[in-house]
Amino acid sequence: MIIEAIVVGFDEARGDGVVRDERGREFSFHCVNIADGTRRIDAGALVRARRAVGLRGRDEVVDLVKL
Repeated sequence: MIIEAIVVGFDEARGDGVVRDERGREFSFHCVNIADGTRRIDAGALVRARRAVGLRGRDEVVDLVKL
């Protein structure tokens, strides 16, 4: 499932971040899942991403594209 969301936080040292979709649901992501390869994204950025089940069985997002 493809969603549009806002980055609500990103820890550059760890490479982990969180996005929130329009329904208020939050999903985690890792910097390797940023599609342009930059490994960094600012809080407040609007993104399109694909929901997926991560290694720990939690919902997360992959293939993040900045809009």
